[in-house]
Amino acid sequence: MKSENTVWHAQSVSRQMREQQKGQRGKVLWYTGLSGSGKSTIANAVDIRLHELGKHSYLLDGDNVRHGLNGDLGFDDAARIENIRRVAEVAKLFVDAGLIVSTAFISPFCSDREYARDLIGAADFIEVFIDTPFEICEQRDPKGLYQKARSGEISNFTGISSPYEAPTTPDIHIQTNELSVEQATAEIVAQLRFEKI
Repeated sequence: MKSENTVWHAQSVSRQMREQQKGQRGKVLWYTGLSGSGKSTIANAVDIRLHELGKHSYLLDGDNVRHGLNGDLGFDDAARIENIRRVAEVAKLFVDAGLIVSTAFISPFCSDREYARDLIGAADFIEVFIDTPFEICEQRDPKGLYQKARSGEISNFTGISSPYEAPTTPDIHIQTNELSVEQATAEIVAQLRFEKI
């Protein structure tokens, strides 16, 4: 729903000016995968590498965003959709600032990821599927969430009582049972192909 009585305020400093100042183009690396797949770990490793390369980047992590901006949202389907809508809007602002922004969210629904791609722009959106077999995610269970979901303490848990719609044609497909974190990081950074400004 749009706020009433608001008008978009044009800014004097353009996206192109911000990108030229930073010597890079703004992009979104949209990580998706099951809980425990390694999204945050790999996104963090990529963010470290980008920093080492002198790139201007920022990581929006699912749990961290739910501590503040999205702290009022639950985990039913409607709340999940709103969670991703808000994150996509923030990521779009970061791209306008000329940043390479990573978003590490389960984002279980294809339609929500497509919404984010359309909002941000296909040229600036890179879907990264962290493809880890369900059994491995459940075995890792770093937060104890799968166990809680199995015992009924958590409802609407992706992969158990709520669906996960895996990407069919992701821009980058990382199979964690074949690649180490270091190898996955190298592959993602290599595919960014930094453009000259």
